[in-house]
Amino acid sequence: MWLLDTVIDMAVDGVTEIAEAVITKKIKKSQEGKRHMSIKSLIINPGSTSTKIGVFEDENLLFEETLRHSTEEIARYATIVDQKDFRKDIIVSLLEEKNFDIHSLNVVVGRGGMLKPIVSGTYAVSDALLSDLKVGVQGQHASNLGGILAREIADSIGVPSYIVDPVVVDELMPSARYSGVPELPRVSIFHALNQKAVAKRYAKEVGKAYESLRLIVVHMGGGVSVGAHIDGRVVDVFNALDGDGAFSPERAGAVPCGALVKMCFSGKYTEKEVYKKLVGNGGFNAYLGTNDMRNVEKMVDEGNKDAIALREAFLLQVSKDIGSMACVLEGKVDQIIVTGGIAYDKYVVGELQKRAGFIAPFTVYPGEDELLALAQGALRVMNGEEKAMEY
Repeated sequence: MWLLDTVIDMAVDGVTEIAEAVITKKIKKSQEGKRHMSIKSLIINPGSTSTKIGVFEDENLLFEETLRHSTEEIARYATIVDQKDFRKDIIVSLLEEKNFDIHSLNVVVGRGGMLKPIVSGTYAVSDALLSDLKVGVQGQHASNLGGILAREIADSIGVPSYIVDPVVVDELMPSARYSGVPELPRVSIFHALNQKAVAKRYAKEVGKAYESLRLIVVHMGGGVSVGAHIDGRVVDVFNALDGDGAFSPERAGAVPCGALVKMCFSGKYTEKEVYKKLVGNGGFNAYLGTNDMRNVEKMVDEGNKDAIALREAFLLQVSKDIGSMACVLEGKVDQIIVTGGIAYDKYVVGELQKRAGFIAPFTVYPGEDELLALAQGALRVMNGEEKAMEY
């Protein structure tokens, strides 16, 4: 009798084990199926006179469009936030024209704006984040509309909304915050989205974790930012908006502060006019009357001595910025990554390499694929690779 009971128990245990194995296999298969389900995303990147959108299936771009807005259209609205309905209507209308079913979207992602300083990551557009975008806690900028539009469109179809690596990403080490004047701490405002995207792209291509690399990333576009990346954080970076570092096509970068004080109190300019000299009408724009580097190259090719001298000054300043970030990384630099629109200029990249190539090898990723970078940030959360950050 004891033997019979034992045999029965063993049989039951065996059936149970088989059943558990089958259930586990089904659950695993289901989870894998969910992971491999394609995710459709609408990406919204507002600029001052345009709204760029893209629709992705995973990392594959289905279509993109840059919707231009005339000065007269924008002038109708007193504030950035007032433009929200106008921009939303043209986005929705475009999707309808493309015969795209908005309800097929799984997520909507917007360019992050001038929020409080935050660490890098993908953030759900919470009520608190939405409120700060509307207020503009660090200033009013068209990019603030990215998260606002993403939240409104996503809510209307019942899907999540996110922003990814806004310009206010702040991972500075404590010593990098000192400026020499307590009331004027150094702040982190830079091309975080593109810098992070190309750093992670390089890490993936060389088969290493981004967090294990020591990188200097040089973004050269309308503004220039040079950042030191270590342990997956940008521990030092030049304020690319209205702070320090090299001048750029339309920004002054670091200027002699004593002379700036005298200019401010000369009585010749208003505060707004002085600021415009630093941001918008600075850099190449101030000297040559253009913020388009293609025009600068044309001038150089035609033998314009001012353009030739200014380009050399630009190269000198960016090279010095790279050198200073090499010191931040104690000379242990795995790679220097050059990106942004100016990275298409082979002469500029070659000269930077000539000046700073002794520090580390160069990798060049011309342009800035911000739509893809935003889509990838949302995908990492949707696929469970990362957790959404809380604002």
